[in-house]
Amino acid sequence: MDRQSVYSLSVLAPDPDASEDSRSQTQAYLREFILEFRLDNAFIYRDQIRENVLVKQYYCDVDIAHLISYNEELAHKLTTQPADIIPLFEAALKECTRRIVFPSQKASDLSIPEHQLLLHSSVSQISIRDLDATNISHLVRIPGIVIGASTLSSKATALSIQCRNCQHSETLPVSGGISGITLPRVCSSKRAPGDPTDKCPLDPYFVVHEKCQFIDQQILKLQEAPDQVPVGELPRHIKISADRYLTNRVVPGSRCTLMGVFSIYQNKESKGSGNSAVAIRTPYLRAVGITTEVDHTAKGNAIFSEEEEQEFLEMSRRPDLYERFAECIAPSIYGNKDIKKAIACLLLGGSKKILPDGMKLRGDINVLLLGDPGTAKSQLLKFVEKVAPIAIYTSGKGSSAAGLTASVQRDTNTREFYLEGGAMVLADGGVVCIDEFDKMRDEDRVAIHEAMEQQTISIAKAGITTILNARTSVLAAANPIFGRYDDLKTPGENIDFQTTILSRFDMIFIVRDEHEKGRDERIARHVMGIQMGGRGMEEQAEAEISVEKMKRYISYCKSRCAPRLSPEAGEKLSSHFVTIRRQVHSAEISANARSSIPITVRQLEAIVRITESLAKLSLSPIALESHVDEAIRLFLASTMDAVTQGEGQGSKEVMEEAGKVEEELRRRLPVGWSTSLATLRRELVEGRGWSEQALNRALVVLQRRETVQIRNGGSQVYRSGA
Repeated sequence: MDRQSVYSLSVLAPDPDASEDSRSQTQAYLREFILEFRLDNAFIYRDQIRENVLVKQYYCDVDIAHLISYNEELAHKLTTQPADIIPLFEAALKECTRRIVFPSQKASDLSIPEHQLLLHSSVSQISIRDLDATNISHLVRIPGIVIGASTLSSKATALSIQCRNCQHSETLPVSGGISGITLPRVCSSKRAPGDPTDKCPLDPYFVVHEKCQFIDQQILKLQEAPDQVPVGELPRHIKISADRYLTNRVVPGSRCTLMGVFSIYQNKESKGSGNSAVAIRTPYLRAVGITTEVDHTAKGNAIFSEEEEQEFLEMSRRPDLYERFAECIAPSIYGNKDIKKAIACLLLGGSKKILPDGMKLRGDINVLLLGDPGTAKSQLLKFVEKVAPIAIYTSGKGSSAAGLTASVQRDTNTREFYLEGGAMVLADGGVVCIDEFDKMRDEDRVAIHEAMEQQTISIAKAGITTILNARTSVLAAANPIFGRYDDLKTPGENIDFQTTILSRFDMIFIVRDEHEKGRDERIARHVMGIQMGGRGMEEQAEAEISVEKMKRYISYCKSRCAPRLSPEAGEKLSSHFVTIRRQVHSAEISANARSSIPITVRQLEAIVRITESLAKLSLSPIALESHVDEAIRLFLASTMDAVTQGEGQGSKEVMEEAGKVEEELRRRLPVGWSTSLATLRRELVEGRGWSEQALNRALVVLQRRETVQIRNGGSQVYRSGA
């Protein structure tokens, strides 16, 4: 004061270089934010802390958007220097707890546990493949699918170490994440100058485990969602370190968005090997928030705006919604109305039921498209992959049993086995599209039997015995045995599948490439219109219901509606089912052979599911008789049509007999000769003892192959070609 100059004192915020002051200042700002931030006159974070602490949960979930609106600079600091700010935030939370929950007690008397800060935000996401060096030590938000979750391990937050020689003890703090810590090489105890004891040797410290502090830690493996992977690339994955309240939040197969600090750690393998670069580190993510996406099994989780809900409710009241919805499925494909309607049912699914004894009945609908090449089966599958909220597309030859269900992998570091979910597990709550279903190996096809009916995948390999959820619908496309469907053979000879898998499909469509002039002209006109850039059909469908809107509407119906059958509808269904069984039984007796496509109680359940999905489309809580009528029509047009395709073809014996008659006719009639039908009948039926059915069948086959012609009103048989 005695200097002859103006004395000044800073009354503004302290200089940022004075780190200690600025840290306490930041902590004070964060504390104010927690205590003062309010939304609609409610102190949301005060209330949250109070609720959590009273149930002994020491964490607080903060929305970054709130922090931005409160103090933008603070929020910017949090995203760019999370390693510095998060510990301050957690200390501020601890202080707030003391003020809010235990205001009357002295600070020295209280021992409040450490708090955890969880963050969530709605900022733009960044994909795993876009993470680069500029993101290191920043806060990032990445979406993906959890493909592996380790068991819980305990990580020390404070290590208590003791010197072997002089018993000097010390506590070392350990930072979070995967990074390790090295013990001091030299004892740091302060000795009196004339102390006679020897100096402690090198590396004197050992860890006293009883006095350390531990927290739970779990390592997750996050992979890019299949729909975000560019074509021709392998999906990338990243390690996630989750601790305390973030552990055991997700299971493999769940889709989630992770908020975390992008960090690096020294890989164990690269340390030991001499050729590795010293400064190269492996990236990982320290989780500070996990938000799981909509789980279709838990209702009401999806977030729809009020305008959207209003629009969907209006849409559901449209009388022609079912027709329009089916037309908007793959509009660039001509015709196939019933198949499109079946796909609409498959996308919505029926209602899942859990019986009082704990037994589960599936609500997902499985559809098989079996047919000639060039009938746009794969295009339909591709469209479903695009429009279903969760979908995975796979092709028969490229899918193994482990790839479809789950595989057991071994962790490179810990040498422990862990499970990685396959396509059926990742598509839990969605659709799996399997193309070239007939080209799959039998043992791979068997792997999905359980997933299709029980909706689970049970694994017993390498000491791991577990059951995974696979609540998916299956849409499969296949060709018949000979590549094309042969009319002259029974369905059993055309379809090379076991009845066990066929009975699991709710609808089986035989897609035929019919030759008919009018139809061919319409298809040709349609295809040329599309090829020449006339997107008339597509644009019309887009105007009706766009793909994005369809996707949202399907999610909305699935989350809001689980219809049940009305008593009248149930009565109608059961009587129809009995009739269908009787028809099939009589057909089997007349043909003297079992039907290749079985009609069992599963098919009754299938019609129930189709009925429920039709009711769900119009958001109706009760399935009425009109829905039952349409479901039965669809079932008759698909599976029953496939069953009756071979009717009148006769049994196997007749087929074999007809083959012999055919050979005899070729031998008996040279090209250009003709004979009367009555003579043939007398010779072959009465003379040789072959049945008349076999003769008629052989003549039909030869006629189709243009080997013989029937003249004079059916009495004369003329051999026209080879």
